[in-house]
This record gives sequence, structure tokens and C-alpha cells, in this order.
Amino acid sequence: MLEALQLLATLGAALFAGAAIYVNVAEHPARMGLDTRSAALQWAPSYQRATWMQAPLAVVSFLAGVGAWLLGGGLIWLVAALFIGAVVPITFIVIMPTNRRLLAAGRDLASAETRQLLDRWGKLHGVRSIASAIATLLMLWGLWRSH
Repeated sequence: MLEALQLLATLGAALFAGAAIYVNVAEHPARMGLDTRSAALQWAPSYQRATWMQAPLAVVSFLAGVGAWLLGGGLIWLVAALFIGAVVPITFIVIMPTNRRLLAAGRDLASAETRQLLDRWGKLHGVRSIASAIATLLMLWGLWRSH
């Protein structure tokens, strides 16, 4: 059971990190190469679709990591779980206000403020990429140490 939880935690964190890093390295920079209105129009459905993939990955990875720690996998699993688990409150507390402003009805999608919000969103999303990458590396280290 311990190994299954370790693998599930690592897989969830790695998939989350891969998707998050892709957004920061490829998708968002490409989006920001568009005019502001087009970038905002592309961001909204992309964000909404990604939420349904990334949220469950973070939660499952967190729970499996905590489970691995509880079953004796070592402190590294709890620390890694806290890193991947942190992306959830980071999203709700830090990033969600920007999301709400970008999604607000009546927003001038071509405005300089919208451009600034999209730029801010990319930087804030980078925090999620870093936290999930750290979690993944810690989990991989935990797997390596146990074998």
C-alpha cells in the first residue's frame, strides 16, 4: 500500500507540474504575443478547462503523499505533499482575485489593465509551477531512497 501511495502521489505531482510548467513556458507566453483582447479571450476557456484537470491532480497527490507519510514513508513525503497541497490555497487566496477580475462581466478585454492582469496571472501561476516541481523532485527523491 505504501508503494502504491508513493507512486500515485508522484504521478499526480509530476502531471500537475508538467502541465503547470507548460503553461508558463509555452502557452502563456504565446498567448501574451497576441493582442490583449485575443489573449484574454483565449485565457478564459483555457483556465476553465485546466482547472478540471489540475485541481484533482493536486488533491490526489496531496492525499496520497500524506498517506505515504502516515504509513511510514518518511518525512519527505509529508513535506512533498505540503508543497503540492499548497497550490490549492495559493490558487484560492493569491490567484483567484486576479482570475475573478479577468472573468468579470463587462471587462474591457482590450484595456491596458487587462494586459497587466494577464501578465500578473502568468507570474502568479509560476508560483504553482515552482511548488509542484519541488513536490515532484522531493517525491522522486523519496522513491529513489526507498529502493
